[in-house]
Formats: sequence, C-alpha cells, structure tokens
Amino acid sequence: MSESLIFRTPSAYDYPLLIKNLLFYPVVDEPDQEIVYRNQRFTYRELRQRIARLANVLTTLGIKKGDTVAVMDWDSHRYLECFFAVPMIGAVLHTINVRLSPEQILYTIDHAEDDLLLINSEFLPILDQIRGRIDTVQGFVLLNDEPTIPESTIEFAGEYESLLSSASTEFSFPDFDENSRATTFYTTGTTGMPKGVYFSHRQLVLHTMGVMGVLGSAAGQGSFNRSDVYMPITPMFHVHAWGLPFVATMLGVKQVYPGRYLPDILLELLEREKVTFSHCVPTILHMLLKHPNSARMDMSGWKLIIGGAAMSKSLCIEAMKHGIDVFTGYGMSETCPILTISHLSPEMLELPDEEQAAIRCKTGRTLPLVDLKIVDEKFNELPRDDKTPGEIIVRAPWLTQGYLKDHKTSERLWDGGYLHTGDVAVRDKQGYVKITDRIKDLIKVAGEWVSSLELEDMIAHHPAVSEVAVIGIPDEKWGERPLALVVVKHDATVTEKELAHHIKEYADTGVINKHVVLLKVKLVDTIDKTSVGKINKVALREKQSQ
Repeated sequence: MSESLIFRTPSAYDYPLLIKNLLFYPVVDEPDQEIVYRNQRFTYRELRQRIARLANVLTTLGIKKGDTVAVMDWDSHRYLECFFAVPMIGAVLHTINVRLSPEQILYTIDHAEDDLLLINSEFLPILDQIRGRIDTVQGFVLLNDEPTIPESTIEFAGEYESLLSSASTEFSFPDFDENSRATTFYTTGTTGMPKGVYFSHRQLVLHTMGVMGVLGSAAGQGSFNRSDVYMPITPMFHVHAWGLPFVATMLGVKQVYPGRYLPDILLELLEREKVTFSHCVPTILHMLLKHPNSARMDMSGWKLIIGGAAMSKSLCIEAMKHGIDVFTGYGMSETCPILTISHLSPEMLELPDEEQAAIRCKTGRTLPLVDLKIVDEKFNELPRDDKTPGEIIVRAPWLTQGYLKDHKTSERLWDGGYLHTGDVAVRDKQGYVKITDRIKDLIKVAGEWVSSLELEDMIAHHPAVSEVAVIGIPDEKWGERPLALVVVKHDATVTEKELAHHIKEYADTGVINKHVVLLKVKLVDTIDKTSVGKINKVALREKQSQ
C-alpha cells in the first residue's frame, strides 16, 4: 500500500466510540417518542435534557472523570438516565445487584470504590445495616417514587427529582479515550464473594452495534426495529439489562420500564403499552404464563428473547401457543453479554411447533464479530455434527478484559487467548450452537457423562411438571447419580415413581444415556434461584448433601 493511501489529514476527526454517540441520533429524529415508567411519560427530548441535568448534578456533587457512581434502583427511567449520564462525564457506573445479601452489597460497594450512591427509598433498610462500614462513599442521593420523603438518619445530598429540577438542561459532554471504563457490576457469585466485571465505552458501543445489526436484519421473526415497543424484564443491574436499553435508545423506540417485576404489573404494561419486544429468564416467562390474567390476553406480536438459563421445549411450546415469538439468546456476564441469537429461517417457520421449538431452544448462531469455537480439552475444534460436545470458548471486541482487581482469575478466564465460558455445547452444520450443560453441572455416572439440561427438558415435558432442576448427588457404586427436584403444577398430581418411569421410556428408546434409569426423583415445593432468577444448583447440591 502506498503512503498516500494511509496518510491521514492532521485535522481529521478521530471519532471515539463513546456512549454519548448512541444518544444523539434518536434525540434528533425521534424527539417526541415516549419513555414510560409507572404513570409517568417522558419524551426523548426530555430524556436528553434530563441526562444533561443529571450530569450537572453529579459534577456539582464533586464527581469527576474516573470516579464511581453506584445505583440501587428497580428498572426505571432514572436508571436509563444513569446508563448515559454517568459514563458520559467520564465516571464509572456501578449497577448494584439489589438482590444480593447486605454483606455482599457492602463488599461490592467497597471493592468498586464507589464515591456516590443513588438509592431507592425501598433499599434504605439495607443501607442502614451497612452504612457504618462503608469506607468509600462520600454522598447519597435519594430515589423516591412515593409522594412523601421517608424518614431516615442518612444525610442525603438531595432527592433525585428535586436536584434535577434546579439543574441546567445544557451540558457539554467531552471526548476522551474510548477505552475508558464505563461500567462495573458484579456476578451473582454462587460461591464466595461476587466478582467484578467491567466494560469500556468502546466495548459497549460495539456490542450495541452488533446486537442491533443481528436483530435489525432479521426477516420478521425475532426482529427489533423502530416500530417496536420495548420493555426489559431482565434487571438493569444485571449486564446492563443484556445491553438492550442501549440498543432501544439508539433505535429511538418507545421504552417501558416496569419497576419491580410483579406479574400483575408486567402483564398490565404488556397489554396497555402494546409492548412488542422483551427479554427475560425462563423462570420469569414461566411465572407470567401461569398467571391467571395471561389466559385472556392476546400475546401475539410479542417477541421475547430467553436467556440466562436453558429454555425447555415444553415452556417454548406453551409460549408459542400464546402467540409469543419466543427464541433463545446466549451470553454471560463476562461477554457484555449477547454472543448468539436463535433466529429461524422462513423455511423453519413452516415446521410444526415441536420441531420449531427444538430450534428456538438452541443457543443459536453467532453475532457479527464473534469468534466462537467448541473445543476439546486440548483446544482442538470439534466437528459441526450436532453430537460432539466440547467447551465454548470465544473472542469478540466487547468481551470483558477480566475481573476487577483479580489478575489470576482473569488469566484463567482468558487462558489461550480465548474467553472460557465453562459451557458445554454441540454445533450443527448450519452453525446453530446448542448448550448441553455447564461443565460444573455435568453428572458422571459409571464413568459416562449425563447432561442435566437434557434430563430437565424431558422431565418438563410431563404434563404435571411445573418446574424441574437436575443435579448430581454422590453414589458409592456409580460415583454420581442424577437427582431430579420437581415442583408439580397446583392442579395436577403425579408420583416420584411415575416421573422416574417417564424418563426410563426415553432411555429404553435410546434417546438418552441408559444410566438415567438411576435417576432419583424428589417432589419439592420450591426450587432455589439466584438473585437474577436462574436455578441455583450450587445451593441445591449443598442442601441435598446435608
């Protein structure tokens, strides 16, 4: 290449990939589009003004580039404003998982070195428990949805809306290094203390573009475009609500924020605001479909990404019968998170529900710029035959560089130059990935591996089963044997013996490993979940070992 072709004019603008640049386009082209929270409605024009007001409030309170601002709130317009204003002034946004224990919350606040905490009045009792041991926070801002200010011994810098009302609607957001850290949050941590995961402006912008590209280019099924109405049902404190609020804002779509996830409110908003695009974990979808109000609702036209845990075919088929365009997305906290989406081709949409569900429940095909491999223990890539399992390892420009202040664990995460997911999967000739289990959740029976996810899917097909989780328990003869913990539907009856026989039929026909005949079934009232709604198999194994 000649020098003339690579010469850059000194005055050329070196355009940094900053979060602020996701905001400008919809503000110009869709200034009157709505953002809804409870009974409040704001336009995108007002959103831009409120973000500037918040930036002025933060800088007046002493927040500067490199400082950390933490938020404890339910999903709200305020959270969306923080998604932009905090990193746009060069500070770091720490989205606190409000479902962690007080001790874990204290740990994350100190570990992230938070300088300012914005807190919903509902969480003041938690703050009262730990405030005397918080070392870094210099100020507090109250977030309040009630007509009166609650009594508290905490000295607040002010109440959010009051502070914003007296601030200017103008703020000049600076350019700076796109590799600056923008966000920090903490993994749910089923063992030990949570680990801090962080992302830069560049990573968040590229993730937004990648997700928008794959969802926006979908031919109808599973698409997300400017005609949609968006409502997250994945907490904004968890991986930026899967990054979809950034995508929704850049598209300029109507956005609906539900606050706390109560099924009555979610279904009411879904119907009233004509929501067409959401995302959630399987347990939330299960909760919504079993709610009595869902039976009378027309859910056709609702596109729903399921992630965070495997979706069973029975749950998928039930959702499809309600008219929901349900499909799988895959990622993890460390991957920003979305890596794959399970879109269906026009030919696949002609298949019967049972066959469609098998595809919709797959992990899907990769987004642009995602280099995903399924490898054996020696890092050899495995054939795309839909039957040879290996670990998913991945590279993409938006993956976290590591864990905050944890160099050794970060090195293990990126061993060999690829991020190790700990997920076991197969891949077919069309490129669709299907997770068969977590490495730590595989059950080794008589020297052979049994997939807990496959067992869960088969048990969930029984008409009496509401929820199921399969774990391995020690066995003197076989090493391990599978234990199925089953919650039965409130209007159904079934015995443990009948469910064991149900699985034996699969083994007799060769559908699954013959060792599943050793399956033990236990009926339970509830199944432990993590703070983000996933089945907590670590807790379940601990309970069963006692």
